Amino acid sequence: MKDMQTSIKNVCRFVSPAIAIVVVFCASASAREQWTIDQAGAWARKTPWLVGCNFSPSTAINQLEMWQADTFDPVTIDRELGLAEDLGFNSVRVFLHHIPYVQDSEGFLKRIDKFLEFADKHKIGAMFVLLDSVWDPHPKAGKQREPKPGLHNSGWVQCPGIEILRDPARHVELKPYIQGVVGRFANDRRVQVWDLFNEPDNENGNSYGKIELRNKHEYALKLIEKAYAWALEVNPAQPITSGVWTGDWSGDEKLSPINRFMLERSDIISYHNYAKLSEMKNAVESLKRFHRPLVCTEYMARPAGSAFDPILGYLKNERVGAYNWGFVAGKTQTIYPWDSWQKPYTAEPKIWFHDIFRQDGTPFDPREVAYIKRITGKK
Repeated sequence: MKDMQTSIKNVCRFVSPAIAIVVVFCASASAREQWTIDQAGAWARKTPWLVGCNFSPSTAINQLEMWQADTFDPVTIDRELGLAEDLGFNSVRVFLHHIPYVQDSEGFLKRIDKFLEFADKHKIGAMFVLLDSVWDPHPKAGKQREPKPGLHNSGWVQCPGIEILRDPARHVELKPYIQGVVGRFANDRRVQVWDLFNEPDNENGNSYGKIELRNKHEYALKLIEKAYAWALEVNPAQPITSGVWTGDWSGDEKLSPINRFMLERSDIISYHNYAKLSEMKNAVESLKRFHRPLVCTEYMARPAGSAFDPILGYLKNERVGAYNWGFVAGKTQTIYPWDSWQKPYTAEPKIWFHDIFRQDGTPFDPREVAYIKRITGKK
């Protein structure tokens, strides 16, 4: 595809504008459409039940520290993916960021390939998240700040930041990143799903609300519409999705514009749910009406009643993909709850909010680990 696009550009330099328009139209016509329900069902039948976690190495405070060349940590990534393999996980959801691509696109792509190499070694695939509207709206390249003690996700950053999101004319700056990443791995069996935009309309009222973009949902909708079009233009063999995370999904007439877009345009349906089992069941039953494979891309907040037992077992029985938030406790500090933004913790909470392991590989709760292995079938 990249070679074809280069050829088209070269042709357009030597032909009239009218002919150039025809050439570009023919190229865009090759973009794939949203999968039909039958195509999505065929994917589900040949894909094992996806189970895993939202993965960030314990040594990274955010996506930039994970992926920038100076702080990319293959040793920790390899070791911690080994822990995921031991649990029986076969997938991880991983957040990317456009800034490392802008810094050095080829270097960034090579680091993604190295990550996939480690994951594949541990019999794990990846769901990559390309855009994210959660936490700090002012991402900056270079050395990232140190964690603030006792504070949940004190350094996580949005992609893109507020400066790009609030200016629709600048959205196009993200096109090379989205097409560069999706295009490079469009037929790579190690990539299982593309999650284009995480919680696009999240206004972060619990944390950065005072400096957030007003009418954020309007700008996010404009960007996600473009992101889907750009991703489809490079013909990914994997499904495209973006997860609904708030609002009422029980009827089409109750959907917000951005939820409607995500649910009606995704190849497979994804969603977030951090509530107890009864509410998880309600979410699944509401989303079944789309007749597409379901994936819960975020769950598990122990004090909120969202625990592995019994939710992971329920999701397996329903064949709903399951990705808990957090894995090895570290610089993201997601053992602390969301309300730490109002009252930072001075000591480790008795019940961790997220995460499964300490950095030395010992589990927060050995009984929980035994349950996970029983559900995944890991001996």
